[in-house]
Amino acid sequence: MTSETSANSASPEHTDSSGRSRHTFQVDLRALVGLLSHHLYSSPRVYLRELLQNAVDAITARRIEQPDAPALVRLHADGGRLRIEDSGIGLTETDVHSLLATIGRSSKRDGDALASARAGFLGRFGIGLLACFVVAAEIRVVSRSARTPGAPPVQWCARDDGSYTVRTLPDGARTEPGTTVHLTARPGSGDWLTEERVLALARDFGSLLPYDVRVGEAAVTALPAPWDRPYPSPAARRVALARHCHEQFGFAPLDAIALDLPLAGIRGVAYVLPSAMSPARRAGHRVHLKGMLLTDRADELLPDWAFFVRCVIDTDSLRPTASREALYADETLAAAREALGDRIRQWLTGLAAGDPKRLAEFLSVHHLGVKSLARHDGAMLRTMLPWLPFETTDGQLSLEEFARRHPVVHFTRTVEEYRQVAPIASAQGIGVVNGGCTYDTDPVERLPSVRPGTVVAELDADTVTAHLDSIDPAQELALGAFLATARARLDPLACDVALRAFHPLTAPALHLDGRAARHEQARAEAEGQADELWAGILGSLRGSAPRARLVLNHLNPLIRRIGSLRDPELMGSAVEALYGQTLLMAQRPLRPADSALLNRAFMGLLEWATHPALPGHSPANPQEDGR
Repeated sequence: MTSETSANSASPEHTDSSGRSRHTFQVDLRALVGLLSHHLYSSPRVYLRELLQNAVDAITARRIEQPDAPALVRLHADGGRLRIEDSGIGLTETDVHSLLATIGRSSKRDGDALASARAGFLGRFGIGLLACFVVAAEIRVVSRSARTPGAPPVQWCARDDGSYTVRTLPDGARTEPGTTVHLTARPGSGDWLTEERVLALARDFGSLLPYDVRVGEAAVTALPAPWDRPYPSPAARRVALARHCHEQFGFAPLDAIALDLPLAGIRGVAYVLPSAMSPARRAGHRVHLKGMLLTDRADELLPDWAFFVRCVIDTDSLRPTASREALYADETLAAAREALGDRIRQWLTGLAAGDPKRLAEFLSVHHLGVKSLARHDGAMLRTMLPWLPFETTDGQLSLEEFARRHPVVHFTRTVEEYRQVAPIASAQGIGVVNGGCTYDTDPVERLPSVRPGTVVAELDADTVTAHLDSIDPAQELALGAFLATARARLDPLACDVALRAFHPLTAPALHLDGRAARHEQARAEAEGQADELWAGILGSLRGSAPRARLVLNHLNPLIRRIGSLRDPELMGSAVEALYGQTLLMAQRPLRPADSALLNRAFMGLLEWATHPALPGHSPANPQEDGR
């Protein structure tokens, strides 16, 4: 008996008890295939995963009723056609109409006879077979039921135009229970059905499947998983896992972290990256669901701070999305993420307690990840305190070592502030930590909570200035004209001038400003560029914030020579040049006004250097001056 129908046929009409006619939605299969291929699935490659999934689920269903049933999946490809055979539960003609020809219907849903054992199944959405239309123009299914041994084999044949036929076959057409799926490639998709491509896809998706899967004579499954295999020694295990990591991710890991979390339903391994990685880069973890690869781009599997590892896991507890290419974001995923994070914490703690050399090697590459964790985890910060490196005025040191050297741990919040004060603070004996590096400020501020008695203070401009030596009032009075000229030149830039004595002697000047001063500078600059309305609004925000400060070093010979110049113009150009030089040394961004000042000072000094007759000029060669 043969029946034929189409997914695009007219809507069946039914009449309910009230006499109203009811219609059933129809599906345009061709449009649905386009939706699957262009929007639901990321690549045509998923067709093979769906075929393997159906075969494995069919075997699982049969073994629930017949535990000793064979568990075989065989694929045969010849470039244009693909045949996949399984020894699973099989289908009757009724099953074919109910399951294969009804989009969204799945035998693994609640309410089915097998629902109580659903945890063993891979799929549940009822759209898997449609994925084959992404590469196939025709799908033919021949199946014989293991549940109903007396039922004849049945054939279901569907085309991508939405039509399908169903017919029963003679008993000899298939003697053993199970299912065979035949695909005929659509034009332009033949490459997806070559034996080489099918074998590569099968091994990528199905290497951890629990049954015997082969493409031709080539084995697909490779059980037990690399992290579960017995090894003669720890060294042999490290070598094998390093090889596995290179095969999966293309790098040799610093270390491998076992992920054995039975309560979370997860087993696998996390590989530590051998080089530093940006925290913003999306991770690509490989997640297998009951042995089948779900995704190789799972970026929500681990906490954000664990960006220094790449994982391969097999789970029976996490849920897939409808496309089966990502994890469903729910409480189960959140709990698994926390459990995996705890396991990586345990690994770090174990290194700190038993393998400090390997921990130091790890931190030399991935200290950012641990600092990110330590920001919110006091126990981890306490454990890592003797090991985490920080940039300080004493060099690269741990906070533990730095706190032992300095009664007060000063820090700056930005790299620019650190560059301003580091040379001067070091010469004055002030210990400073650069808190401007990624994740560094929080651990420094939390230091007193994990190291009682430690004093932590933010270093600002006033603190630095207070540590610089004042000069004799008489000497400052003698330089009154110089200081007045300097203040007049820098006042339009909202910068004050101070004279102090400090080391190192080679530093002629120091530019100091805090965040409040920089904020006021930015506000004033925006006000100057805004229209009348916004200028009024920004003007109302003007505050009494402290101004930036240029501190001149009276011990520096250059400052002394500039102070003794007789030409106010030359003196002013020299001060402007010093101001610009301090900004450049601190690698501070230059405002338009700063750039204009620096250009004016440079041109003024060039003008003076090339005109011997200018006042204050003392040529290097007296003969050139006619003397």
